[in-house]
Amino acid sequence: MKYTFILQNLNCAHCAGKIEQKIAESKDYENVSFNFATKQLNLTSNKSDVKSDIQSICDSIEEGVNVLENIGCDKNKENNSKSGLVFLIISAVIGVSALALELIIGDSAVWSFWLQVCLCFASILLAGYKTFIKGIKNIFKLRFDETALLTIAVAAAFCLGEFVEAAMVTILFAVGEFIEDKAVDASRHDIEKLAKIRPDTATMLINDKETVVSAEQVKEGSTIIVKPYERIPLDGVVISGTTTLDNSALTGESVPVDATVGSEVLSGAINGNSLIQIKTTKKFGDSTATRILKLVEDAAAQKGKSEKLISRFASIYTPIVIAIAVIIAVLPPILGLGAFSEWLYRALVCLVASCPCAIVISVPLAYYSGIGSASKFGVLIKGGKYLETLSKADTFVFDKTGTVTTGKLSVNSVMAFSDYSSEEVLAFAASAEKYSSHPIAAAIREKAAGIRLPQLSDYQENAGHGVSADYEGKKLGCGSAKILNEEQKRDFANSDVSVFVTLGGDVIGAIGVSDTIRAEAKNVIFELHNLGVKNTVMLTGDSRANAQKVCGEIGMSTCKSELMPSDKLIECNSLKEKSKAVCFVGDGINDAPVLSASDCGIAMGLGSEAAIEASDAVLASGTLEQLPTAIKLSRKVMNTVRTNIVFAITVKVLVIILAALGIASMWMSVIADTGVSVACVLYAARLLKKPLIKKH
Repeated sequence: MKYTFILQNLNCAHCAGKIEQKIAESKDYENVSFNFATKQLNLTSNKSDVKSDIQSICDSIEEGVNVLENIGCDKNKENNSKSGLVFLIISAVIGVSALALELIIGDSAVWSFWLQVCLCFASILLAGYKTFIKGIKNIFKLRFDETALLTIAVAAAFCLGEFVEAAMVTILFAVGEFIEDKAVDASRHDIEKLAKIRPDTATMLINDKETVVSAEQVKEGSTIIVKPYERIPLDGVVISGTTTLDNSALTGESVPVDATVGSEVLSGAINGNSLIQIKTTKKFGDSTATRILKLVEDAAAQKGKSEKLISRFASIYTPIVIAIAVIIAVLPPILGLGAFSEWLYRALVCLVASCPCAIVISVPLAYYSGIGSASKFGVLIKGGKYLETLSKADTFVFDKTGTVTTGKLSVNSVMAFSDYSSEEVLAFAASAEKYSSHPIAAAIREKAAGIRLPQLSDYQENAGHGVSADYEGKKLGCGSAKILNEEQKRDFANSDVSVFVTLGGDVIGAIGVSDTIRAEAKNVIFELHNLGVKNTVMLTGDSRANAQKVCGEIGMSTCKSELMPSDKLIECNSLKEKSKAVCFVGDGINDAPVLSASDCGIAMGLGSEAAIEASDAVLASGTLEQLPTAIKLSRKVMNTVRTNIVFAITVKVLVIILAALGIASMWMSVIADTGVSVACVLYAARLLKKPLIKKH
């Protein structure tokens, strides 16, 4: 079974990594992923007492962590936050009083000295008692995180007579932690707002009476009522009423969509000012809003290379820095380069400055903020590693029908080459395509509506070629030029028709089918080239003439035509060998293999279940419009990740060097720790806070 838990009160990113690693190493758990930004732990297990076991693992690493089955309303946390802020303010007032006393009077007078000691001690306890309790426990466990390092540093500073500095360091650390927690919580709440697109209740119509029930209880085929300005709880079809729908939360498109009887509607959309009745077509768990939320939640499991690198970096980095601090504290005094107390102070400054939390917190937060931001404008990205791929991709491959074109085909010509009339040719084709799901087949059937169709038998379909059936003992064929023999292919080599109809091996007619290019396609390809994409390639099963015509009109680099699904897969793999990364954009079931094989498969819309499952990202609006925006955002995320890593490491290394030289003081090390953490978290969180990328 799949389990999801919230690890309440887990505020140490380094400890979070250890918890995730310990759970993942257990044979009882698989697919373990923890997202520090949302504090959400996902895993699968066959065990029955999973929650208690996870609680035991958390307690062994970080005391005070509560394992919850859902987020709920965390009032205790709000109360703790308020009391912590009160203590922090009182501590700051006392600490500043001690600092003023030191600056004005000094410690020459005995009463002034002891008053400073008392004030500083009180300030330290009020601001850092929780930190010190935690730090002392971690020291005994030989776990040197930021709380342990700060505890050692403050205790040593107090012993060395640096009372005011010890107080100021504790206050600065507490202020930084408070701001950092608030910044992370604010980002978490922004991400959690996504859940609001899915109503928890539905109004069912039972025996002509309205009954409010849990949305999970509504079965497929039930009738529900959606009142004005309510969100639609489940996917379905309108059976009564006319309205407009706001699909912006799903697709990112702000233009309202008209809906009337027979219109398909998606859960999560906001109803307009009219009451409508809907017959549900999917269960709660399969509806669009639920699928979107699941995609975003599961994105945490697909970690990018930078996230994995940072986790490994933190596990190696901390022991190395502790070793350096020990050398700084011990070696110079042995060599007679100064007093032990002086070098001990410098070593403590190094330790406090070295904590890797700034990177460990901000890097995953940047990825998740980017994924959350993308979902707001209708691009669902399934993980950090796909954001990375999208940011560096230099080849974009597109399917034609339904992707570059609208997929709405129509018959524009019917030609007869025998004694059969054009109407009879159309009737033969429509009957042969009776059971095909191909868009061309649908267009032929639509054109033949109202015409009497001949009776056929032994229907067969050959993907990429066409369909065949038996008619009065003769083989009837309907499909592309691939169903013709070599002589017939030469005869029709210059023809631009899409479908040929054969009977008994003879060509009796041909049908011209046209498709419209998407309005945004040309501009999207132009923008991709402006963004540095080297190759834009179209792979299609359509004829060479049609493919080249579309390719030329929208400005693609190259196109490959008359391909079967297996051919597309071969072409995609070939392109991967020549590119940094290949993204494939497609819409249909036939595209699923190529979507899976590409470095980043992008599905068009929320229609095809197979395409969405096989893809790594989804353009929820069903158009190409947001593709350049997604690329820009992915690059913005990766720039944020790189900036945070470089900034954090640079500041820490600089302070460690200054500390070794005796220039940096303890308060500088706190700024290098919590100050840098706050800056990195805020810089990452801005990806969610404001629309850095404008919609097209």
